Amino acid sequence: MRERWFGATGRRVPEIAVEGELDLEGALVLDDVSDGVGLHVAHEHGTPVAIRARTPEQVKEALAHPEVSTVVVPPDHRELLDLDLRELTYGPGPT
Repeated sequence: MRERWFGATGRRVPEIAVEGELDLEGALVLDDVSDGVGLHVAHEHGTPVAIRARTPEQVKEALAHPEVSTVVVPPDHRELLDLDLRELTYGPGPT
C-alpha cells in the first residue's frame, strides 16, 4: 500500500482509501481537482487535501497532483483500491 503525507500533520495515509474508513478531520475534501488555486492554497497552509473519485481516470488525475494527500472512493467502488497506477499511467510493461 502506497502512502502520502496528510498535509503538515506528520501523519501518512493510504493514497487510495474507502470513504468513511479514513479519518479526514481537518482535511479539505473536494469532488475533483478543478480548483487549482484551492489545492495550492491548502497545500501552502499544510492542510491535507482529499479528493473523491469513482473511476480509475479520476483516481489517476487526482494523484497526479502533489497537493493531494489521498483519494477516497465510495464503498461500492472498493475495487479502485487495487488499481495498478503504474500501468494506468504508463501502460502495460514489456512482455
